[in-house]
Amino acid sequence: MISPANTYPGLTKPGKGEAGEPEKYYPNGKRNYTPVRGARRRPAGAAAANWAKELGVKRLLHPARHQRDVRQGHCRRVPRQGQGEWLRGEGLRGHRQESPGLQGPRHKIKSANPDLVYFGGITQNNAGLLLKDLRAAGYTGKFMGPDGIYEDAFLEAAGEAGEGAYATFGGVPASKLTGKGKEWYDAYKKEFNSEPEVYAVYGYEATNVALNAINKVCKKDRAAILDAVFSTKDFDGVTGKFSIDANGDTSPTTMSGVQVKGGKFDADTTTVLEVSSGRRGSRRHPARARATSGERGAGVMPRASHAYHGVTVSS
Repeated sequence: MISPANTYPGLTKPGKGEAGEPEKYYPNGKRNYTPVRGARRRPAGAAAANWAKELGVKRLLHPARHQRDVRQGHCRRVPRQGQGEWLRGEGLRGHRQESPGLQGPRHKIKSANPDLVYFGGITQNNAGLLLKDLRAAGYTGKFMGPDGIYEDAFLEAAGEAGEGAYATFGGVPASKLTGKGKEWYDAYKKEFNSEPEVYAVYGYEATNVALNAINKVCKKDRAAILDAVFSTKDFDGVTGKFSIDANGDTSPTTMSGVQVKGGKFDADTTTVLEVSSGRRGSRRHPARARATSGERGAGVMPRASHAYHGVTVSS
């Protein structure tokens, strides 16, 4: 299996996901999965926090638990870079994938007055409707999400409320590719007379990795083709050169950010993002910190202190 989009580290990296991951996905002990995108969710969270700081954000809030793999990959990574103040409160748990919108909780988020709401989910977690609800409630701050919202479906769901939203992405927009990537982009535009969505080039890349392995083996031998995929070294693809390691991970770590302008993700706003994790403070896990009774009543829960370039993160 070769994925053009998945970035959850628990599928490939030992010790980076839930207990038993990734070993439980490979019961015979042999890896058979690789994503062709390089930047995984751990650096993506750090990149988002860095970018938030550059945008002048002092206080960031992520409002709810979404799909487990998405939340752990992004929502947890961003707060771990922050310091101190966490906004919890039962009302903030109202947004669910199966329960669209924020309804009452949206007003609680507005009253928290964050500089930025970080949505660590995907479009299908009702990201667009969440943003629409926030704007309807009077929230005027920034809104950011990972590549899970970097698609036309998010823009359609958010409507006018999507204007100005930010998204991070592992790689760069297709229109910013160079060399072979530029040739692919021009050919795509000529063939389909439209801009490729952000994952299109990675779908193309995934296919080329598979075809390259098949052409190396040149016979109907599943095990040999699998070995050929995992022996991919310095593959000169349309997204640049990359290799696949023993875990199935690829080597690139380029991250970028883009903003919605004029009803579309505007490639001209692309910013290359810093992916280093920066200075980590206390290693105490946020979920184990305690709040005073007064803070619980106010819905504000101090958590582990992690200084990260001056950004105060709320959850």
